[in-house]
Amino acid sequence: MDLRDAVHLLRPGDLPGPAGETCLAWLRAVERPVSVRALDRALTGMSAERIAVWLDAGQGGAVRRAAAVLETVLADDPRGEVPALILAEAALAQALGWDHLVPLLAGGVTRADLRKRGADLQLACHRAILKSTIAASRIASDLARRADRLLAVAPRLRAKRAGEAVQLFLNRDAVAAAALPLSDRAARRLCDRLVELGAVRELTGRDTFRLYGL
Repeated sequence: MDLRDAVHLLRPGDLPGPAGETCLAWLRAVERPVSVRALDRALTGMSAERIAVWLDAGQGGAVRRAAAVLETVLADDPRGEVPALILAEAALAQALGWDHLVPLLAGGVTRADLRKRGADLQLACHRAILKSTIAASRIASDLARRADRLLAVAPRLRAKRAGEAVQLFLNRDAVAAAALPLSDRAARRLCDRLVELGAVRELTGRDTFRLYGL
């Protein structure tokens, strides 16, 4: 929840802090099809040329390629765990023919794994992907069911621009009422209505500064 607060409750001019920057980097990395240009947008402060060189570091099968990219980036920047994992996920996605990267390595590797090299790192990546794939499949299934519910109730919403609001809920992990394209009062009423209909959940358990999502 702290990560969501650091990103979704930002006001214009606010800085997200280190944790927020990490969250934003991942959000930017997954929201667009994998490309050097998209990764350059996600990994601020790194040149597109350097990103392209790192992505080409891996050869062979998907996991072997991802592990090689991970190892190469960390060798060049031992403290760059976030860009290393993002680029490894991108290499994995490209090798598998996916349009978008899916955070599988990041959900399964440990800090100890990131200090490994060669075959040991490849084995750690295999284990991480196996572990994360099971969890990701469950989450994807749950989100698909919740998205279907939201789409089913969308025609019953009377607020103007409710369709745009629904798209925000479908495309973001969390949404503050203030981010909806409605007046403050209408936005709060729409969120309450969607919770009542079982289409979205209130994620914080707070009375103020609430966030909503599938």
